[in-house]
Amino acid sequence: MDVTGFKESLTGASPPAGCSELLAALWWDAKNDWEQAHRIAQDISGPQGARIHAYLHRREGDRSNAAYWYSRAGQSPYRGGLEAEWEDLVQTYLTEGPAPN
Repeated sequence: MDVTGFKESLTGASPPAGCSELLAALWWDAKNDWEQAHRIAQDISGPQGARIHAYLHRREGDRSNAAYWYSRAGQSPYRGGLEAEWEDLVQTYLTEGPAPN
């Protein structure tokens, strides 16, 4: 699947079968269900989960919490727009695959 296919899946009622929790969190975010996206992100450990968490708090408008999570992910805060960050994350996690347990 590519980013276009992932976006097309947003017409469905649930994330694409077999997608990672990382992508599921982004999928729910794109469906405007921040709470569901956040619940999923909270259960993903490591830098990948922290990166999704950072994005979600940035989207929420909580810059200080987002900065904390970017730091936990080992990254500087994203400088582009939210849509660009979402697409970058989807592309990254389509390529990298799921977070390690």
